[in-house]
Formats: sequence, structure tokens, C-alpha cells
Amino acid sequence: MTVGQLDAVLLVGALVLLLAIATSRLSAGTGLPSLVLYVGLGMLIGEDGLGVRFDDPQLAQVLGYAALVVILAEGGLTTRWSSVRSSVGLAASLSTLGVAVSVLVTALLAEPLLGLDLRTAALLGAVLASTDAAAVFSLLRHVPLPERLAGALEAESGFNDAPVVIVVAALAQAPLEPSDGWRLPLLLLWELGAGSAVGLGVGALGAWSLRRVALPSAGVFPLAVVAVCVLAYAGAAVPHASGFLAVYVAGLVLGNGRLPHRPATRGFVEGLGWLAQIGLFVMLGLLASPSRLPGVVLPALALSAVLLLVARPLAVAVAVAPFALLRRWGLRVQPVPWRHGAFLSWAGLRGGVPIVLATVPVVEHVPGAQRLFGVVLVLVVVSTLVQAPTLGRAATLLRLADPLAAREIDVEASPLGLLGADLLEVRVPAGSQIAGVEVFELRLPAGASLALVVREGVAEVPTPRTVLRAGDELLLVVTPEARTRTEHRIAEVSRHGRLGRWTAPPA
Repeated sequence: MTVGQLDAVLLVGALVLLLAIATSRLSAGTGLPSLVLYVGLGMLIGEDGLGVRFDDPQLAQVLGYAALVVILAEGGLTTRWSSVRSSVGLAASLSTLGVAVSVLVTALLAEPLLGLDLRTAALLGAVLASTDAAAVFSLLRHVPLPERLAGALEAESGFNDAPVVIVVAALAQAPLEPSDGWRLPLLLLWELGAGSAVGLGVGALGAWSLRRVALPSAGVFPLAVVAVCVLAYAGAAVPHASGFLAVYVAGLVLGNGRLPHRPATRGFVEGLGWLAQIGLFVMLGLLASPSRLPGVVLPALALSAVLLLVARPLAVAVAVAPFALLRRWGLRVQPVPWRHGAFLSWAGLRGGVPIVLATVPVVEHVPGAQRLFGVVLVLVVVSTLVQAPTLGRAATLLRLADPLAAREIDVEASPLGLLGADLLEVRVPAGSQIAGVEVFELRLPAGASLALVVREGVAEVPTPRTVLRAGDELLLVVTPEARTRTEHRIAEVSRHGRLGRWTAPPA
């Protein structure tokens, strides 16, 4: 590549990125999922549109995997452990039992419906089994849900990529053999177990190190955090463990590791996540050939109905069944209400992951892989158009909408060195119940003190009777031991006001 070619690539790339960012505003205003707009943008500038040619499925697979690493890291880093801790068991069941049922049901129905052989039908079922992290993280967090339900969906989308990638790779590389009945489960056990261990180890070591290393600039800190997540992926993938599970687990550990500069890190990784999503979906739109898609529309619509109305509900039913059995046996397990199960069935969002995985059989030269890619692309677009805009309505109809669940407090922290304390910056968002509360009504725990209130750019030392307002920035000095309790208390008051419960944070 010459410098002149580089200049042209940068020009086109910058214009496409700016156009994609502009379409995200259109998405927010119209409710049209950004995934559809980005894929459409890729098709528009592709060979059947403006003539940009991209027909390298192997490069698309590599870049797609790189984008998924960034998206899963962003998901882990921005997920609060307190919101998913009670949902980990349910998410794990959905990611294992649920995935197995979804693959089996989809394969059995796709075989006669699309006229596929057993291997291709099973491969298609595996490709479509994963709920998409990008779709869930970008759409679901705008739907006010009970904490446990939202946590289950987030954790499932972070967990289930790993087993699905393993199954897709195994099916694409070799036909089904009788020995796969025991070989594939052992492979899954090794990859998932080793991937979890690497993610936990790298994440814990990274959090310990980053809390103690004085970096020369706060802007460097987010880079170090992302580098640790990528290290977890590579450290697991090289010995053939699950890198996708490792990067999500490492991100989850780091994101909840009481690191300094948390809002700055969150903003940085969310920006990287958006860039990865835009690049992924535009690239997949470029890879698709719109002229070939009309022939797969009807099969894709039929398979969409199978997935949405049969496979996903059965997968959820099987995944939640063990919890009912454990309760019958007298164990103290949180039940999964039927309304939660119904919403889980409807909210099985598909996105970039199935399309990326659909490139695997193309690269491996599986017969009929090009048709399979087209079916998956159309199915993802159709199901996204049907499901994503209706999540809020479904939550309302099922009486699950919780207006307070979508509100968060941004807390920035920086170490105060030898003082052995942290400085917390709390921004009071619009709609927070902190507005109207007097300082003494915060009832902060021992070891925490509200030192300064910044209002409209003017700082003042508060008195116990100072009334807090939306838009205020609160500067608190807290001991490390009191930090978690202080954040928990601020969140309680933000949701419930001065009558917020004074409860201990989850252990």
C-alpha cells in the first residue's frame, strides 16, 4: 500500500465512521436498531451499491473475532457484579442447557424446512444459538427491568458465545462422528473451565497491579485495562481454551475491582465498543451480496419463526427447570417466575455473533455455506426488527418494567496516596431521587464524608442542611473499607430518596 492509497482509505474510513455515528442518532430517534442501519450502510457502499468490493470471508472472520473481543471486554467492564451475581446460575444454565436445546430443536426443524443434511442443519442451529452481546449491551440496558432479569440476560450474552464458538468450529471442520458423543463434551469442559480460570487469574492479577501502579496519566489507565482484557483472551486462546469466556470474565473482574478512574475507563471502553460494533456490522454488510438475498428470504423468515416461537422458549424452559427441581428438593434457590421466563424467551436477541460465526463454514468450504450465510444474515435482520423495538412493550405487558432500574450513578475515584483514602466524585443525574435530599439525610457510613458540592461550576462546602439538586457533583472522601458501603448507600438514595433503605451491600 502506498501513502496515496493510505490517504484514500483514511478518507473513506472516516466518512463511513461519521455516517455510521450519524445513523446512531437516527436509530435513537426512530427506534430502528442500529445493527440494521449499519448492515444496510455496508450493503449501500458494497459491490451492489457504490461498488466497494469486499469478498474475503476469512479476513471477515478474523476481524469479526477481534471486534467480539472488544465487545465482550466492554460488556464485562461495564457490568456490575452486584447486578448479575444472583443471576450467574441462571445465565450459566441458559448458556449450556439452553444452548444445547436451541441447537437441537433448530437443527431438527431446519433439516426438513430448508432441505439440509444433518451436519449443515446442526451447524446452522449452532450458529444461531448464541444471543448477541453487542445487541444485548446496546439495547437491553435502555429497558427498565428488574435487576436479576437484566443481569441474567447480560451474563448469558457474555457467557454463551464461548460454547457456541467451540461447537461451530467442531462441526465446520469435520462431519459428525459417533465418537463426538463423548469428545465434544470433553472439549467443551476443557475450553470453558480453562477459559474461566485464565479470565479469573488475569483479571484478578490485573486489578491488583493497576490499583498499585501510579501511571503517568489518567488517559493511559483505560488503555492498560483494555490491554489486560486482551491479554486474558490471548492467554486462553493460545493453549486452545475459550478466549471469549476469558476476556468477559477478566473484564467482569476488572470492572468490579475498585479501580481508579472508573468513569473515564467506562467511557473509553464504551467508545471502543461502539467502534467495534460499527466496524463489525458495516463489514458484514459489505460481505453480503444483496442480489443473492431474495432467494433466502422465505427460508430465513420460516427459520426466524422457529427460533423465536419454538427453539428459544423450549431452551428457556429447560434452562429454568433445574431451579424448580432444586426448590422441590428443599434447597434455597431463587425461583424464576413465569413472567421472567416469558421475557427471557422474547429477549433472545441475535446480532453480529451469528453472522460472524456464519463465515466459519464458508472459510472451511462446507457445502452450501454461502446459502447458510445469507439465511443467517436475513434472519438476524428480521428478528432484530421484530424483537428489539418491542422489548419495552413486552416488559410493560408482563408487568416487569421498573423505571428506577435504568438509572445509574457515575462514580469517579482517585487514590489519595499516603492518606489511605479515596476521593469519590458522584454526579447526580436528572431524575435521581437524591434531588431534594439534605446532606444529613444521606446517612453516609462511618469513614465517609461529603467534602464539597459543585453546582453550576461553583464549589461550596456543604452543611448538614444543604439541599442537593440534579446536576450537582458531590466530592466525597472515603476510606477503602467504607467505599463499597458508600456507593451502595448513594445508589439506594438515588433510587428511593430520603426513605431509601439502609441495607448492607451484597457480600
